[in-house]
Amino acid sequence: MKLLLTSVFGPYGVDDAYGEKENKMELFHNQVTREQGIFSYRFNHASQGLYFLAENIDMPTAVLDFPTFKRFKKELKKGYDYVGISFIIPNFKKAKKMAKTIRELSPKSKIILGGHGVNIPGIETMIDHDFICRGEGVYFLRDLFGEKADKPIKHPLQYSSFNRRVMGAPWPSDSGILITGLGCSNKCRFCAPSHFFGTYIPYLKTGQDIFDVCCRYEEEMNITDFGVLDENFLKMKDRAMELLELMEKNDRHFTFAIFSSAETLKAIGDLDILVRLGVSFIWIGVESKKEIFAKNKGTDFQVLFEELKKRGISVLASSILFLEEHDKRTIWEDVDFVTSLNPDYLQFSPLGPIPGTKLYTDYEKQGKVFKQVPYESQHGQGKIWFHHEHFSREESEDFLRLAFEIDYNRNGASLLRAIKTVLRGYMYCTQHTDPRVRRRQKIYLKKLKLMRYFLTASRLFVQNKKSEALLEEIRESYRSQFGRRNIPDFIASILVVFFSIKEYLRYRTMGDVRIPNTAYRLFNEDGLNDKLPARFPEDTETASRPVRLTPEIAGSSLTAEKSQYKEPPLMRVA
Repeated sequence: MKLLLTSVFGPYGVDDAYGEKENKMELFHNQVTREQGIFSYRFNHASQGLYFLAENIDMPTAVLDFPTFKRFKKELKKGYDYVGISFIIPNFKKAKKMAKTIRELSPKSKIILGGHGVNIPGIETMIDHDFICRGEGVYFLRDLFGEKADKPIKHPLQYSSFNRRVMGAPWPSDSGILITGLGCSNKCRFCAPSHFFGTYIPYLKTGQDIFDVCCRYEEEMNITDFGVLDENFLKMKDRAMELLELMEKNDRHFTFAIFSSAETLKAIGDLDILVRLGVSFIWIGVESKKEIFAKNKGTDFQVLFEELKKRGISVLASSILFLEEHDKRTIWEDVDFVTSLNPDYLQFSPLGPIPGTKLYTDYEKQGKVFKQVPYESQHGQGKIWFHHEHFSREESEDFLRLAFEIDYNRNGASLLRAIKTVLRGYMYCTQHTDPRVRRRQKIYLKKLKLMRYFLTASRLFVQNKKSEALLEEIRESYRSQFGRRNIPDFIASILVVFFSIKEYLRYRTMGDVRIPNTAYRLFNEDGLNDKLPARFPEDTETASRPVRLTPEIAGSSLTAEKSQYKEPPLMRVA
């Protein structure tokens, strides 16, 4: 018996029969730094859930990630007993095409549908299949294949992202992914993951569980920095405190990028605990100036963000546009509010009734959902797909773009904001009286060394006055803290300049599309369950066996992108 787990086929982020150019396969460039030109981060993220599923079942399994359609068809000819397709709602047409192709090329294969796309109403009659996995997948597959359900969870070792570029320069793939749990007890009405998975499901239930996985990463891959896939990681406070105790007791100093609600951060109390724990990045849902959601009741976000940033913790704030109370005046009050918080990164997300959420159920009953809008257009990066009293679909796209531009012009490039935050964190730790906090200055120092390479290129491509002012402030901080650059650092900075010019010319001549290469990895077959993730090879048509992925250059980690550069960039001699 053999299983194939696959994501949908490419290309991605293009206008074709299956998708739209706005729906890029890049988290930051698509949803966060999208209007920041060459300063936008360009990272891809693997389909982490597929690798997690494969690691936790006994059946021999192949994972095919980001395949071309040709590569997918080639894989089907190997005769799998089961084929699992993971897809989101905008990729409905791709999943349907893949299921049809399975029936044609491998008719004996049983088709399993999974991912948020299975919440599409009537999906049972729309895509050919044998099984549908709604919600959590590990226990679903164990049950389907007659395996023991309560076996211990095994965490795969995977890079958190790949194909990473900042200002066109390679940024090292030196961070691992941690999937500590699924779902969220807050269950905000618009949130697809919390509704999809229901009650919070912890995979790594104790601080010891997390610590053990982190130690494996360090020992096998030399990774100590982690992106945590968990809707509200610090909600299990006892688990986090146990992890901190183990880290300090064993002198193992990991760092984490996490998601958290404001209420959870307030429950932590002393935010220095986050510094000691190694939290370097937090994604927080601000959502609206009004306290619509219980998770934000009584929160002074201005104070909270300032306290986090002075400790060197970068903040990504998310804000929702086109809420029911928004009209063409009040929507700007929310934009003004969240940009005034000056987070390092800012996501504006249009309200989106996604099947499976309470928001969708309510809007469907009210007749607000536009049934004529195809699924490939329901991606949240363009036009809304529901009736709003004050905004047409066409207007919503313009308002969304303008909100991102306002943040960029008001607060400057996110890359520069993040550098300033890390500088502040370094100084905070250096001057702290607690030796456990001071010990963390080494982490900031490592990041600052890499970030300094980007300052010369930033001067060349700076695009607004706020970015220009930020850059001069940062340069002065570097000089006062560390003195002038040495020759190797100067050479590295010039290399970044060349990468940046190349990236600018690439965009001008070839466009904005960057498509991830295909990855292929085997589990539980002839000892080929490699402990390291598959490399994403240059030739997407020849990915035939698992190989090791090596970091591109030495350094730390980040993320981002944008769909149109400002015309023209202010070219300045460094």
